[in-house]
Amino acid sequence: MKGTVPSAPAWSRALRTVGVTGTNGKTSTTTWIAAALRAVARPVVRATTVGYYLDDEELALPKDYDGFLEVMRTCLERGGKLAAIELTSEALARGFAVAWPCEIGVFTNLTHDHLDTHGSPEHYLASKAQLFVNLPKGGTAILNGCDAASRLLGEVIPNGVGIWRYGVPSRGAAQAELDLRAESVALGWDGTRLVCAASSRLPAMPRELRVRAIGDVYAENALAALLGAVAAGVPPTDAAEHIANAPPPPGRFEVIHERPYVVVDYAHSPDALARTVAAARALCQGTLTVVFGAGGNRDKAKRAPMGEAARVADRILLTSDNPRAEDPGDIAREIARGLVGHPRVETELDREAAIARAIEGANAEDVIVLAGKGHETEQVSSATTRAFCDAEVARRVLGVSSPQT
Repeated sequence: MKGTVPSAPAWSRALRTVGVTGTNGKTSTTTWIAAALRAVARPVVRATTVGYYLDDEELALPKDYDGFLEVMRTCLERGGKLAAIELTSEALARGFAVAWPCEIGVFTNLTHDHLDTHGSPEHYLASKAQLFVNLPKGGTAILNGCDAASRLLGEVIPNGVGIWRYGVPSRGAAQAELDLRAESVALGWDGTRLVCAASSRLPAMPRELRVRAIGDVYAENALAALLGAVAAGVPPTDAAEHIANAPPPPGRFEVIHERPYVVVDYAHSPDALARTVAAARALCQGTLTVVFGAGGNRDKAKRAPMGEAARVADRILLTSDNPRAEDPGDIAREIARGLVGHPRVETELDREAAIARAIEGANAEDVIVLAGKGHETEQVSSATTRAFCDAEVARRVLGVSSPQT
């Protein structure tokens, strides 16, 4: 949320709010929590970087604190009681956890990103921690127990706040006993399926959980969303059903074409890109091509690691993302430092031309991942901000129509 953040309004406690923070997976987790909350009350606020919604109705409001308050007021006026909100580190650093109290806090993960804003990993984590420091007595903290940062977050959670931990093996070893874990994760072009095991603290949890998004990271997000919804009062079976039926947010491993498979993904950090490419690699039976760049005037230290994250692809096309005031060629060369020795690295700084080059000549079993911009509809350079959508460009190249909305 942009803008100055004041103290919480007196009526803020009338909405039971689940706040979600972390480096990756915030939008997906928030979306699925909101879907599950609809099992017990409507309308439900869903506030993410994609937009502000009451159930499926998007509200055209500014992405600042005043716009956020208007969403919340509208929900209350329509009889709503529940909200799921995405909280960035920047918003939390400015005091948003005080400006709007959350009863339930959800942590997805902490990886390399936004160090240009925060200056150090410690400040980045401290900003995320504000959500949990400010949870009220009787509230619940839901932590990714396989992420190393969860151990530090657990130390700052106030007395009287319950802690539930979840985890997926691909993140790493559990830092503490898990209350909900994935025993297995299976990926398919129709989504991700988990076999779950719950601790004795959560006896009624479903054995299986499914989401329509593809990837191990979405298995994590699904577990986090299930716990967030249950903590807010949704019966576990109902929560799992609503999560399974909810569409993933746009631009999150969004399959816009099959045979060849063309995927649009928002991954713009090393961890997110590595996980997106790994999911595509697991499903690809032909050649895997990844098209990506990195934002200009942003965290330069992540560029070579992003190149490293894409190495398992058969073919890599480096291109422009939002170059802003930087030279796109300089950005591409910094990414390429993580790709030394890779046999097929090409550079095409015109993003539209790069997408066309990646798709043209692809076979039915090939997979093309267009990473970095996801749902974004603009490209920002020093000269201009122009309309640009990866999905629409790819559809033009493929000669297919956009889906009806």
